[in-house]
Amino acid sequence: MGDSSGDRNVADGEMPLHRVSLSAFSIDVTTVTNEAFATFVDATDYRTEAEQFGYSAVFHLAVTAPDDDIVGVPPQTPWWRGVRGAEWRRPGGAGSSIDDLGNHPVVHVSWNDAVAYCEWAGRRLPTEAEWEYAARGGIEGAKYPWGDDEVDAGGWRANIFQGTFPTLNTIEDGWATTAPVRAFTPNGYGLWQPVGNVWEWCADRFDASYYLSSPSSDPTGPNIGDARSLRGGSYLCHISYCNRYRNSARSQNTPESSMGNTGFRTVAL
Repeated sequence: MGDSSGDRNVADGEMPLHRVSLSAFSIDVTTVTNEAFATFVDATDYRTEAEQFGYSAVFHLAVTAPDDDIVGVPPQTPWWRGVRGAEWRRPGGAGSSIDDLGNHPVVHVSWNDAVAYCEWAGRRLPTEAEWEYAARGGIEGAKYPWGDDEVDAGGWRANIFQGTFPTLNTIEDGWATTAPVRAFTPNGYGLWQPVGNVWEWCADRFDASYYLSSPSSDPTGPNIGDARSLRGGSYLCHISYCNRYRNSARSQNTPESSMGNTGFRTVAL
């Protein structure tokens, strides 16, 4: 577990490289889709945190809303927009819908929303260790789920940003934002798109120094801390900015946060 290719982001805590043993588990082969999340909402009348807050984060090139709906621009990441009315049914804002996106990953779901879905479905979120093991697809030490070849070698292998981030997306892989969950080719364990497409929430709290003291058997993350772990990168990852569409790459966000490039997959209890 951890970075073995030298591409680590030091601040994310991808080191040291260490061996972990895991109990047997089963994991979804895809991220949860809009169609599946709609079934959950129809059964429970659940309202996501983005709906409760009244806004969510949308990449600037994906905004489909009037200027009056822009409620903020983060100064450190000015390619994001806080968009009033953006939520899982309207991923780009008021002018968007998921009418033709039933087989795309649900987005604008917080960690708390993902846990609520899991509780309804009798499932749970994967630990970081489970996620990384599953993403590797049986290829030990590889950079990506398919091996060490780059994403564009012999045709696109994952949905990431092409062009000049964040201003020009050439969409060479065919998708400006999310792709269908069964796009591209599954890894050796049958998982589709564990890297690229959308970030995936994990169960663990995040601590960049956790690998220095994590147990060697079934690690579940630190016991304290507010931030939750994210894995896999997204359609916004580009080697010039977010080189995190790798098996070992890690990120984090607060459990109530929602974005247009984040979803989740589940594990059996």
